[in-house]
Amino acid sequence: MKAPNSQWWRGGVIYQIYPRSYQDSNGDGIGDLPGITRRLDHIARLGADGIWLSPFFKSPMKDFGYDITDYNDVDPMFGTLADFKALVNRAHELGLKVMVDQVYSHTSDQHPWFVESRKSRDNAKADWYVWADPLHDGNPPNNWLSIFGGSAWQWDTGRKQYYLHNFLTSQPDLNFHQPQVQDAVLAAVKFWLEFGVDGYRLDVVNFYFHDRQLRSNPARGAPDGSDPAVPATNPYGWQWHRFDKSQPENLVFLQRLRALLDEYPDTTMVGEIGDDDGLARVAEYTGGGDKLHMAYCFDLLGEPHSAPYLHGVFTRFDRVVGSGWPCWAITNHDIPRVATRWGGANPPAGLLKLAAALQFSLRGSACIYQGDELGLPEAQIAFEDLQDPYGIAMWPEFKGRDGCRTPFPWDSGAPDLGFGGAAKNARPWLPVSESHRALAVDRQDADDGSLLNTYRRLLAWRKGVPALLHGTMELLPVHEQVLAFVRRHGEQRVLCAFNLSDRDADFALPAGISVSALLDGSGVGGAQPSGATVHFTPWGVLFAALA
Repeated sequence: MKAPNSQWWRGGVIYQIYPRSYQDSNGDGIGDLPGITRRLDHIARLGADGIWLSPFFKSPMKDFGYDITDYNDVDPMFGTLADFKALVNRAHELGLKVMVDQVYSHTSDQHPWFVESRKSRDNAKADWYVWADPLHDGNPPNNWLSIFGGSAWQWDTGRKQYYLHNFLTSQPDLNFHQPQVQDAVLAAVKFWLEFGVDGYRLDVVNFYFHDRQLRSNPARGAPDGSDPAVPATNPYGWQWHRFDKSQPENLVFLQRLRALLDEYPDTTMVGEIGDDDGLARVAEYTGGGDKLHMAYCFDLLGEPHSAPYLHGVFTRFDRVVGSGWPCWAITNHDIPRVATRWGGANPPAGLLKLAAALQFSLRGSACIYQGDELGLPEAQIAFEDLQDPYGIAMWPEFKGRDGCRTPFPWDSGAPDLGFGGAAKNARPWLPVSESHRALAVDRQDADDGSLLNTYRRLLAWRKGVPALLHGTMELLPVHEQVLAFVRRHGEQRVLCAFNLSDRDADFALPAGISVSALLDGSGVGGAQPSGATVHFTPWGVLFAALA
């Protein structure tokens, strides 16, 4: 029987927290759950509806928590189950939902399941992971590649077989074709639901199943570097990933997963999708109301952000996704920060305000990554300070993900920017970035015109505009500089228009579109209608009611 669901997530705003880097409460140089609890007021004041916590579960931390050894417990570096319960309780007191990041496609090679699986070919968990015999020449069974570079197959001398790892060799892939694996995963899901969480972010949700026949992927040729999920330096982009992920069996499992969540009130799931055709998977995984509630792919997580490019993305989104529900992100823990990606070395303040206004205007939900609200640029990390194995392996052409994971700047006057919580603090796990000092929370809190206060105004104002939360979205004709669309809900029609350039622009309204009044209170501006034309200053934004 389905529990009631307020659908708070539909049009909601979710704030992603990377626990290692948010707030250190005990001075060991690593952020933790009590630190997050201490800072939840910041998120509530921002106006978010919920939080997404990157993994805090027991792990050897080869991939910083995305390699789990116990799905049902907290790693001691982050705290205890009691600390997590306190976090959930405080979040709920503040009106924030709590979503946890779950990694089900793979585990750590130190997980008890894998330890048992690799002992023999006939133990109880022998087929819980993806094992395969070598070819007659000793090579792996096919050409599948790891996202972190090289073959996706690792030789195990004990079983004299290869095991599949789509990521690090220390992250063996679970075999979802085995029903017991599915049942074990669902038990882990249920554990946290019973604990009081409100939903899940599902890591690499399209990687759960592989092709049973282990067919090789077809060649794609040299990548052009346009895929934000895979740098051009990575051979992974040379294949069409037809058989190593996004298999049809995944949909059946997601239906089982959705049925479980539907037993609990007001729960939701958002899935991360990295695929050759991300929008098609978003449609497939969120359509029909019986699988994921929402999903995101990487279309807004690259460098392109011109008006024509975005018009093309949203045109295809409208054609492909249909009734599916996206969750739009412009930065996350795996991608260089948008301030640098879109704005370069000196990102214009107007561009960052526009980016926020655009993100919160799209049909779908929105995900903020910690620091988006401050306009943090990508931190520059010296090689000797790198922690990310992805960056270490592909340096210097690709510098990895550490640049978006540095400690959060709370206090501009503190040597560690307020990240540490004790009198004598250990060195933070990643260096604090001096480029973030002037952007710290205390500075922006005191500046009414800061990006932080713009976020607060935007999100508060947005809650009173039903068309932006629930409405349809109709794109207006493509323009060299201006992206424009209409959001409609009931009788309310709102024109949303953005000058994505550093030059003045004039946008001619098409026939049938007539501005009746500007919508005040958003905290952004720079546009003025005059008859059938709207004039924009650089990075100008228009929100207007239509006649």
